[in-house]
Amino acid sequence: MLAPERTALILLAAGRSLRFTHADKLAEPFLDKPLAYHLVTALENIPFLTRIAVVSCTSLDFAARGYRVEENPDPMLGQARSLNHGVAVAREAGAEAVLVALADMPRVTATHVYRMFDAANGADTNVASSDGVQPRPPALFGANLFDDLLALEGDEGARDLIRRGHHVVTSPAELVDVDTREDLEELRKLYGLPTDGK
Repeated sequence: MLAPERTALILLAAGRSLRFTHADKLAEPFLDKPLAYHLVTALENIPFLTRIAVVSCTSLDFAARGYRVEENPDPMLGQARSLNHGVAVAREAGAEAVLVALADMPRVTATHVYRMFDAANGADTNVASSDGVQPRPPALFGANLFDDLLALEGDEGARDLIRRGHHVVTSPAELVDVDTREDLEELRKLYGLPTDGK
């Protein structure tokens, strides 16, 4: 059985945010804290073997939140480069699996992540999230898939690998990711907090 204690959390936080007008998207306020800290907070009590944040050009201090911070030396090469780097660090740390999460998905819950572990299949684990239509991160991969993850290239990340895996369905609202300023404004409208503002 795969357990969090033998799993490395890889937080991908090195996106170039080109669709977000070049701002530090992850530091943007949402519900009175930086956008990226919502997922960090949601998963902070899961006893992962290690936590790895792969970053580029963000002002956020993930180290203060218990993460080993790894700078992506080549963010222009796409999301796969961040994933390659995170998996290599996780393998060095002795991880038997990796949970790959995106820092711009602020509504993911620990409950959903534990459901993913319930669906795990040891070293062959390939479990992704789904809104019932489209599979996406967070995704959980066992050690037998590390070589596949390390071989990925470009901006597609592990999309093809995720499509072939087992999918744990949750609410579409939980799997919202913030790519554009409009996406963030839509989330803010749902809560209507005046402190999230301009």
